[in-house]
Amino acid sequence: MPPAFTTTVAPRSLWRSLRATLEMIKVEHSVFALPFALMAALLAARGWPSGRQIFWIVVAMIGARSAAMSFNRLVDRRIDAANPRTSRRALPAGLLSVQFVAAFTVAASALLIFAAAQLNQMALLLSPLALTIVFAYSYMKRFTLLSHLVLGFCLGMAPAAAWIAVRGTLDPIILLLTGAVTLWTAGFDVLYACQDAEFDARAGLHSIPQRWGVAAALRIAMVFHVLMLVLLLWLAVAAQLGWLALLGVAVVAALLIYEHTLVKPHDLSRLDAAFFTTNGWIGVLLLLFWGADILWL
Repeated sequence: MPPAFTTTVAPRSLWRSLRATLEMIKVEHSVFALPFALMAALLAARGWPSGRQIFWIVVAMIGARSAAMSFNRLVDRRIDAANPRTSRRALPAGLLSVQFVAAFTVAASALLIFAAAQLNQMALLLSPLALTIVFAYSYMKRFTLLSHLVLGFCLGMAPAAAWIAVRGTLDPIILLLTGAVTLWTAGFDVLYACQDAEFDARAGLHSIPQRWGVAAALRIAMVFHVLMLVLLLWLAVAAQLGWLALLGVAVVAALLIYEHTLVKPHDLSRLDAAFFTTNGWIGVLLLLFWGADILWL
């Protein structure tokens, strides 16, 4: 009987740890940055990049995102434990150990650097800088309300990194997409932070909603998103893209308008739909429209 019990418990324990790890790194949120990285790769190649390049770009994205999320959970574990909204995350809930998450962070960081080395020398040389920036974000809320823009830049690096992966250089035109992703992410992060405004004030953390209130935060998020659209249009014109790319920007504009109708200063009940569902579609649809424009027009 004891051996039989051991063989049934071990797989269940492994499955629980795997589920907790995937929840920790929010693997489903990969739909935020990955489409923009693939879009940049298409722009850099003006067509299909090689299969090898696409593979290692995706692997590098997985490594970077996993390292960033696990490091953030490590640094914020005491804050997460104190916040009722986040107290059930893997570390404060005891589902994963600090040692495991630290080891996972190291492994994910190594995966990013290894993937970068398979692409080109510039990608390899810049990979430690990328890790430094995404790790630094985890401390930003302790010091500045600009943390929203720092997070935005962490995702905004993805298209620039993919461009480097394909071309081996960093050209100014792709910085328009980096800026657009930075502003888009900062905008929806401001929306997401509205639900923690009171907790942030009590904990001494900094955010735009905590500093200026939810109503002002919603207006600032809208400004960020308008500026994102401006940069996308600028890039479409600068890259000499066609009507499909412009239609994609129009679709994104419609989704952003819808997103902002979901969140009110005194009603955040539909925040999850605004944060995850709508923003998830933005990256995917823009990739489809711009990809079709680049490949077939």
